[in-house]
Amino acid sequence: MSRIGKKVRPIPSGVIVEINKVNLKVKGPKGELTLKLHPRIIVAEKDGNLEFSVRNENDKNERAIWGTFSSLVNNMLDGVTKGFKKELEINGVGFRAAMKGQDLNLEIGFSHPVLVKPMPGTVLKVEKNVITIEGIDKQAVGEMAAIIRGLKKPEPYKGKGIRYIDEIVRRKAGKTAAKGAK
Repeated sequence: MSRIGKKVRPIPSGVIVEINKVNLKVKGPKGELTLKLHPRIIVAEKDGNLEFSVRNENDKNERAIWGTFSSLVNNMLDGVTKGFKKELEINGVGFRAAMKGQDLNLEIGFSHPVLVKPMPGTVLKVEKNVITIEGIDKQAVGEMAAIIRGLKKPEPYKGKGIRYIDEIVRRKAGKTAAKGAK
């Protein structure tokens, strides 16, 4: 039995859930999200809650999909009510970020500025050296943050690069520290 799949997901107030044979649509105050239903998953709405089940509880693959699908729907419910947010920090001499219309203009040590277009469903903001990515789709927000971080990952010697706000970069000693240890 899937512990996560068996969880009953309460529908928050102000959220409308529509279940078709093909799609599950969630509308809330922040927007609307759609998820294609898996043929082995059964979704039922009872007393303001969403319940999930599978056709065969003894099949290992169906149990795995059961928990995953339940978590995806929970993320949709959270997204249309609260939204998701990731913050990135830029460290380095001469490294800057600025908004150019809807796009993010990064100067991160290359010979040219890097222009990043936001994914659909995400909004980019810059304040000093912090880039904020917001949206209602958790996957899109996380993917956009990973794309921006991947442009200049933090390096271990000086800590220069783009990192998540809560990320800890393990620092290494440079060549001079290695010479003194002999």
